[in-house]
Amino acid sequence: MKKSALALAVLAALFLNNSVNAQSRVQVYGLVDAGVDAVNHSGANDGGMVRVISGGKNTSRWGLRGSEDLGDGLKAVFNLEGGILMDTGATDGPLFKRQANVGLEGAFGRVVIGRSFTTTYELVGKFDPLGYASRYSWATTGSATGPSRYGMTTAFDNLVKYTGHGGGFTYGASIGLGEQAGNAADGRKYAVGGSWLSKGLGLMASYEQINGSTVAATGNRDKSTAFHLGASYQTGRWRYTAAMRGYKLQASRAATADVRGDTYWGGITYVAGKVTLTGAAYHINTRNLPAARDADPTMLVARTLYALSKRTDLYLVAAHARAEHGQLVGLSRDEPGSGTTQSGITTGIQHRF
Repeated sequence: MKKSALALAVLAALFLNNSVNAQSRVQVYGLVDAGVDAVNHSGANDGGMVRVISGGKNTSRWGLRGSEDLGDGLKAVFNLEGGILMDTGATDGPLFKRQANVGLEGAFGRVVIGRSFTTTYELVGKFDPLGYASRYSWATTGSATGPSRYGMTTAFDNLVKYTGHGGGFTYGASIGLGEQAGNAADGRKYAVGGSWLSKGLGLMASYEQINGSTVAATGNRDKSTAFHLGASYQTGRWRYTAAMRGYKLQASRAATADVRGDTYWGGITYVAGKVTLTGAAYHINTRNLPAARDADPTMLVARTLYALSKRTDLYLVAAHARAEHGQLVGLSRDEPGSGTTQSGITTGIQHRF
C-alpha cells in the first residue's frame, strides 16, 4: 500500500507541475508483458512445470520521464522507472529499481545522476537478436545454473553517466561510486563503450569493471571485468547479428583461480508484414573449471512475433539448452534447471503504452 500510495503521489505531483509550467513535459509510459511458460527438468523433483509468467518477451515496467526547456538548446531531464510482476501484481523490487535519475541534455550529449542502466547494457542490447528477452536470452547473463552466470552488470547505483551521439556513433561512459570511506576504489564500477551504425552495418565495443571490497588478509579485492564486441547487418527484410562477451572474475583470496567464461551468440531475423521470425544461438565457453564441472552450455531459440498493432504483439518462443560433461543447465537467467538439458515453450502478449 505504501508503495502504491507513493507512486500515485509522485504521478499526481508531476502532472500538477506540468499543468502549471507549459515548458515542462512529463510522459507516463510502460510495457506490460504476460504469458504462459512450460518447461521440463524444473525443480527438485526434476519434473515439468506450466505457469503464468511476467515478461516472456521483455520485462514489464512502468515509468515517468520528463524534460524542461532551459533555453539555448539545454534541457533538464529525469526518468523514474520500476518493474512490474504481471503474474502477481507486485513490484519487481524497489519502486524505481530500474531507473531513478535526473540530469541535463544538450548539444554536448546527456549527463544523468542517480540509478540507471549502464553504458554497456544500452549498447549491447542492440546486438542481441532477442532484445534481452526475459525468455530466452543469455546476452546479459548466462543460465542461472552453474558456478557463475558470466554476465554484465545491467545498472549501477550511485551513478554518473554520459551519453553522446554524432555521425552514426553512439558513445558513453558510466561510473558507479563505491562510496567507501578511506578507499574510493572499493565498490567502484565503470562502463565505457561505443557503437556505429551506417547503411545497415552496425559495430559495437564496450568494457566494464566491477570492484569488490578489499580483503584485509590479502590486501586484494574481488574484481570482475567484461568486454563485449558485436556486429550486425540489415538488408531488406533480413537482419544478421553476432556478438560476444569475455568475462573474468579475479578472486581476492590467495591461491584461487579466476572465474572465466566467454559467451558467444548470433541470430537471424526476417520480417514479413506483421510477422517477425527470429532464430538465435547462445554458447558459453566456461574456463578455469575442473573437467568434471566444465558445462559449456548451448541454447537454441526460435521466436515468432505477430503484430496486432504498432503497440501490441503476440509471441511464441521455443528453446532448448544442453550442457556438457553431465552438468546441469537451465534456460532461464533467473531460475536453475535440474537436468543436463532443458526445453521450454512460451506464448504471450505484450503491450506498450
